[in-house]
Amino acid sequence: MRSVEVEAEAVDARTGLRTVLALRRLAARLEAVHVARAREQGLSWAEIAAELEVTRQTVHKKHARTAGPLRWDTDADL
Repeated sequence: MRSVEVEAEAVDARTGLRTVLALRRLAARLEAVHVARAREQGLSWAEIAAELEVTRQTVHKKHARTAGPLRWDTDADL
């Protein structure tokens, strides 16, 4: 973590921006892992949202997945 802190304090703007991007991607992966784990352990979308300090709708929209394979039927609208 110390190297991340050093990079975050870099004078060079490009280095700093790359560090911000890397941290954003890491945070997104960690969030996805822990939301999935929370759902597996039975937490509701509302409980997860409260822990992340966002709305239930926000966390559900970001992390909910449909059950089963996606359908690409051309007949779906008939």
